Amino acid sequence: MLGYGQSDKQSGQDVSLAVQNRLFAALLAHWHLDRPDVVAHDFGGATALRAHLLNGCEYASLMLIDAVAVAPWGSPFVRHVRDHEAAFAGLPPYVHHAILETYISGAAHKSIRPEDLKLYVDPWTGEAGQAAFYRQISQMDQRYTDEVERLYGEIRCPVSILWGEQDNWIPLERGQSLAAKIPGASFKIIPGAGHLVQEDAPEAIVAALLAG
Repeated sequence: MLGYGQSDKQSGQDVSLAVQNRLFAALLAHWHLDRPDVVAHDFGGATALRAHLLNGCEYASLMLIDAVAVAPWGSPFVRHVRDHEAAFAGLPPYVHHAILETYISGAAHKSIRPEDLKLYVDPWTGEAGQAAFYRQISQMDQRYTDEVERLYGEIRCPVSILWGEQDNWIPLERGQSLAAKIPGASFKIIPGAGHLVQEDAPEAIVAALLAG
């Protein structure tokens, strides 16, 4: 996803959900992938859903893991940053680093090993990374999921949904609501897992993929 991970991060960059689905659709076309099996987490879920419903991307199957997909979403921290992006982007690096580690650690139910936490934290550090972290939060807008939420009944592939039972970022009830909106969708609760199911219970994801 543009502006995330190790991708380019630039001032004034549009990294909103408005562009991510178009980029994903272009990537599938570039790779000549015909009806891939797609596994998508968090904003990746919104991106995959928008690419399918708005850009005509066809999937053999879609697995959504604690996906951003149903209103309302956005934590109090996210809402505060949206109102004060410039102030946060200018924080002293040590303060930003402390916020970042706390924020990301809170997405897991279990403790994340320091070496694994570093992989999540590092892309958002340094002058460019810090600005990019608050930039992507400031561009989070519920209207991009509102735009497709009414279309979930038109999804054209089998859908399975996994949700961490202890997700503090997107409550379990949102996952249940999402499953109810997609005809035929399977829904599995992952005990002992928070929002980062891939950290708390990676074996549950592998088992669900093999079973599917």
